[in-house]
Amino acid sequence: MNGKTSTPMTSPAIPLPVSTTSPPSTSASQIRVAAKQKEWNKAISTSIRSRLSKLCREGQPHLARHLLETLPRPSTVVWNSVIIGFICNNMPLEALLLYAQMRSKPDIRFDPYTFSSTLKACALTNDVITGKAIHSHFLRSHSSSNPGPSRIVYNSLLNMYSSCQHHYVLKVFGVMRKRNVVAWNTLISWYVKTNRYHEALNAFATMISLSVTPTPVTFVNLFPGLSKFGDSRIAHLFYGFLLKFGDEYVNDVFVVSSAILMFADLGCMDYARKVFDQCLNKNTEIWNTMIAAYIQNDLPVEAIDVFVQALESEEAEGLCDDVTLLSVITAVSQVQQIKLAEQLHAFVLKSLPASLIIILNAIMVMYSRCNLVDTSFKVFDKMLERDAVSWNTIISAFVQNGFNEEALMLVCEMQKQKFLIDSVTATAIFSAASNLRNLYIGRQTHAYLIRHGIQFEGMESYLIDMYAKSGSIRTSELLFEHNCSSNRDQATWNAMIAGYTQNGLNEKAILLLNEMLMQKVLPNAVTLASILPACSSMGSMGFARQIHGFSIRHFLEKNVYVGTALTDTYSKCGAISYAENVFVRTPEKNSVSYTTMMMCYGQHGMGKRALTLYDSMLRSGIKPDGVTFVAILSACNYSGLVDEGLQIFESMEKVHKIKPSMEHFCCVADMLGRVGRVVEAYEFVKGLGEDGNSMEIWGSILGSCKNHGHFELGKVVAKKLLNMGREKRMAGYHVLLSNIYAEEGEWENVDRVRKQMKEKGLQKETGCSWVEIAGFVNCFVSRDEKHPQSDEIYYMLNKLTLDMKDAGYKPLYSLN
Repeated sequence: MNGKTSTPMTSPAIPLPVSTTSPPSTSASQIRVAAKQKEWNKAISTSIRSRLSKLCREGQPHLARHLLETLPRPSTVVWNSVIIGFICNNMPLEALLLYAQMRSKPDIRFDPYTFSSTLKACALTNDVITGKAIHSHFLRSHSSSNPGPSRIVYNSLLNMYSSCQHHYVLKVFGVMRKRNVVAWNTLISWYVKTNRYHEALNAFATMISLSVTPTPVTFVNLFPGLSKFGDSRIAHLFYGFLLKFGDEYVNDVFVVSSAILMFADLGCMDYARKVFDQCLNKNTEIWNTMIAAYIQNDLPVEAIDVFVQALESEEAEGLCDDVTLLSVITAVSQVQQIKLAEQLHAFVLKSLPASLIIILNAIMVMYSRCNLVDTSFKVFDKMLERDAVSWNTIISAFVQNGFNEEALMLVCEMQKQKFLIDSVTATAIFSAASNLRNLYIGRQTHAYLIRHGIQFEGMESYLIDMYAKSGSIRTSELLFEHNCSSNRDQATWNAMIAGYTQNGLNEKAILLLNEMLMQKVLPNAVTLASILPACSSMGSMGFARQIHGFSIRHFLEKNVYVGTALTDTYSKCGAISYAENVFVRTPEKNSVSYTTMMMCYGQHGMGKRALTLYDSMLRSGIKPDGVTFVAILSACNYSGLVDEGLQIFESMEKVHKIKPSMEHFCCVADMLGRVGRVVEAYEFVKGLGEDGNSMEIWGSILGSCKNHGHFELGKVVAKKLLNMGREKRMAGYHVLLSNIYAEEGEWENVDRVRKQMKEKGLQKETGCSWVEIAGFVNCFVSRDEKHPQSDEIYYMLNKLTLDMKDAGYKPLYSLN
């Protein structure tokens, strides 16, 4: 043998001994060499695995994969290291691709960690099909030489099927021989995810009965399900059970967050706050959870207080993240405090010099809700980078603040910047088109959605509303009848009912409400608020009371919109006491409900009550808007409270920073003219300059001139009106001028004005009166003989006329 062994040298790094012994000694040498070779291979494998794991930890899993592909025969452990590396770097799809490549190698064995890691990748991607394939592969690779099923694989199977919300969770759980707390936790989590809350409780009870000790994760999985029962006693019971396990459970950050959310969902904010206060190790997530819980329960002030407390805490540095700021911005948006909004904006700029787009978008929303749309636009204009949400946010802000035309211009600019119109943009455009009554814009947007195949939830209701408000009620009907026949939700029914009401088709609105009930679709607060204006237009007090009764039976009468609509309807039907009762019993009042009640008082000549209500509104902290001032000024007008009205008018801009509009000027002019201060009213309007060039204002002055005998001034005002209204074909002002000439006996001028009216085709709109008797509304117009009892009615009218003459009444024919 020439002093050398004939055994092949597999590794030149291992020195082989010279054989000087007999063959049995040679065999022993081979065994030692094989052992050393195995030890060497293991060392190499460990070194390679360590290198690959390090690359993955450094965020370079692709480089680890390239290195893996250069190895001649990598072991299973090495393959697993790279698969796990992809998963840890949030690349589950790459992990599954590597698993597929591993399967293509004929000599590779798969161990429990291979299956566990790839099942984790399926769970992350919700890929139940691949998960089932891996499950089958695991069952096939399981041989009799390894009879004990791997618990780690079965737990991973449970997690995968639970993440995919697949019912195979029960099958896998059922075949497991030994179930540890991880398996029970996964089962409970799956029950909660699939809304099977009773089963989750039963699984927890079974687990306890089998002496399986729960972990903090058990309670984290269970608490979201407990809140769905709507019973705070159950939540308190299980949280008390948690307390028995000690501080390790009570102070677990995930348990604390889950418990806070559970109590918040149940509305038990005092208990949620106790859980928060008792936690010794608050991290960012817990602070965020507490802030979000207050916002969820409409307690924005408390949410802001928690944020301030976080800033003042010892570990304040680094405590606030993007989620914190977004939550606090939402809270400030709800309280609508301008100074607070500006302070928060400054804090954001200091905390995040390069503010994220999502934060800036939220700040735009905040300023918009504080009625500072110009500031919102400044934030938008200074953004270095914008996304589609930024454009949609500013467009929606303009629409919500009444700048509809500007919003449409922004849409054009958005398209120039190569941003596509999506469902949010379309919703804003529809709202703008509805507000502007612009059918052309609405149709264009509808066609765009059809061409691009864009559909979104509630699209039909937006279309119906837009077409109805734009005067194309027939198109709304076609959309409702044909496009939505199989899937009409509440919003669609409500849009069509509101469309009928807005277009004066009150009978159709009521019939549609009846059809809605027959289709087993329960009306909500929006339905009632939409149908009630039809009652007031028809003068149907009985139907209004039926709607009121329905709202009480279905606990909707306390809704502010229903309450406001009922108040307005009862007032217009003449039942002011009913209107007052509804208003008083509405628990949450806003500026609209106060304004409506003021308008009701004004229409019934109760100006002093309107003033008292206005003072009460200011004391309650509710800010008046432009419509509120129209209501209170009108109430002062109808009741002759001129000095009070003038004081309120002067406070508009000085105190409340609201610039008066044409409606307010008209109220003041009419208020002065009604009490005979006609010259003062005339001077007031003249002093407005261009702001006073309105036919409504000068028409009010003309009426005052007629009523109080200022005929010469009336002629001047009338001529101005006729010049302003040549193109608008206003018949009423011609009639007023004709009556002024008749009062002074200038019959030639009377004939001239009447002749002009005939030549222009002008005709004064006929007034209508109504009265409800035994649930039937009777309507009357001048010289109407359509009523079935017209003979008896005219007989009674003639009798009353004779009785009035006998009593000394003299009619004023000049007003005809």
